[in-house]
Amino acid sequence: RRKSRRTHSRTNTSTTMAALSAVAPVLNKAPVVSTGKAANTNSMMVWQPHGNKFFETFSLLPPLSDQEIARQVQYLLNNGWTPCIEFESAEKAYCDSHGWTGIDYNVNAGYYDNRYWVMWKLPMYGCTNPEEVLQEVRACTRAFPECFIRVAGFDNIKQVQCSSFLAHRPTNDRTFAAVNARQAGDSPMGGGGGGGGW
Repeated sequence: RRKSRRTHSRTNTSTTMAALSAVAPVLNKAPVVSTGKAANTNSMMVWQPHGNKFFETFSLLPPLSDQEIARQVQYLLNNGWTPCIEFESAEKAYCDSHGWTGIDYNVNAGYYDNRYWVMWKLPMYGCTNPEEVLQEVRACTRAFPECFIRVAGFDNIKQVQCSSFLAHRPTNDRTFAAVNARQAGDSPMGGGGGGGGW
């Protein structure tokens, strides 16, 4: 019996070693993915790193209409987030001191590091209709037409801000620039090394 066990053990060991030392089958190489014709380089952009201010998620778009704002507010409500309206003067709305982290806000839209805006009234707990938010945005705009106004969405469970977008720009604001005006160098798409909003 002992001899039989030893023989079985040796057989298992040699089988395992043979399996481990076997050469893995050679797989077919993945096809090389082409980026297309060289002409596609004309559609690439180099982001202007200086004076290229932007705010929040949709600030690269033209000002949102009431209908577009309502759709975004509905998105907040569908996610169970509480809308909150905030405003700030043009001089203080954009924090360019980088705060204690040293993170460059030119490339981190929506990042909060010593960048708080004034709250318009209280967060809109229990809000179920985007029109309620639009009414408050209009009231805030009438009271502070020369301020930036944004709508934020807060998750009351996680205790964090989950979304934010501009709902109003001051009439004399010059920070807005379309995406193709925020690139450096010459390109068929435009831009021509413009300052990107300044």
